[in-house]
Amino acid sequence: MEPILEARHINKSFKKPVLFHVLKDISFKIHKGEFTSIMGKSGCGKSTLLYILSTMDTDYEGELYLNNQLITGAERNELSQIRNKHIGFVFQFHYLLPEFSVLENVMLPAKKLAEKSPEEITHNAIEKLKVLNIEHLAKKRASQISGGEKQRVAIARALINSPSIIMGDEPTGNLDSHNADNVFTIFRELSDLEHLSLLVVTHDEDFAKKTDRIITMEDGRIIT
Repeated sequence: MEPILEARHINKSFKKPVLFHVLKDISFKIHKGEFTSIMGKSGCGKSTLLYILSTMDTDYEGELYLNNQLITGAERNELSQIRNKHIGFVFQFHYLLPEFSVLENVMLPAKKLAEKSPEEITHNAIEKLKVLNIEHLAKKRASQISGGEKQRVAIARALINSPSIIMGDEPTGNLDSHNADNVFTIFRELSDLEHLSLLVVTHDEDFAKKTDRIITMEDGRIIT
């Protein structure tokens, strides 16, 4: 099976206040439909790695491939397009625009990509809300819905451009156990039914144990 995402010998150092080697020779692959979690103590480099994998940090050594295309060294505009089209993000905090409706929030990345008509984007956004059982919230402002509902909206927004991979940074970190279980169930179904690849940084052992694979990091290295 072809890898969706591949990191080859990724190294990253911070220069201030002194030289600190934060990521050390990181290599791994994520295949289509694979649901992978990254675990490790605070400060081990998990989030730093995720920023590199998501193309938001380009100051590193090594090579990064997405859909078998080398994206290391690409221009900033090209990376922005790649990120918007191929990578969906779900963070600990949902970063919804509170004054916008749920539907408008979900549509934003598709409007930015501008590959489809406004009618198609609206239709696709409603379809994503239906998948997540929140279409009844479409017209509500993002500020009017619960924390669990906000995270579902954030997932719908991450799905709107039919990405190759979803990346999550502590996506259940701000949720109670019930809503955390709901998020896991959604991710599991996306992996199993839609064959979507997921890569999630988490501190939640219960969450990680239920994923297909756990990548464990320690002191900037992958140890398992």
